[in-house]
Amino acid sequence: MNEKKAISLLGIAAKAGAVTSGGFLTERAVRNGTAKLVIVATDASDNSYADISHITYHYQVPLVRFSTKDVLGHAIGKKDRICVAVLDQGLANAVAACISDDATV
Repeated sequence: MNEKKAISLLGIAAKAGAVTSGGFLTERAVRNGTAKLVIVATDASDNSYADISHITYHYQVPLVRFSTKDVLGHAIGKKDRICVAVLDQGLANAVAACISDDATV
């Protein structure tokens, strides 16, 4: 796992406009089919994780747990964020590869 590179890629995705964050916007991106990867903070509550994992499972969107709320928010230039959806397939693949050595989205 290359945490620094994954965080850097999230920042690039945010600057490119290829990220949504927060529960409501992430859920909407998953339902619309624009989310290619959903990242949930490891310190998110169990209820939040369960809600997001249910939606991503139903719509077959990859879901990973990574980093903390503070770090995820800081990476995309915002305050604490429980979840982040990456909207670009190439960036989603790159972030997933950094988080998990054998992951592709």
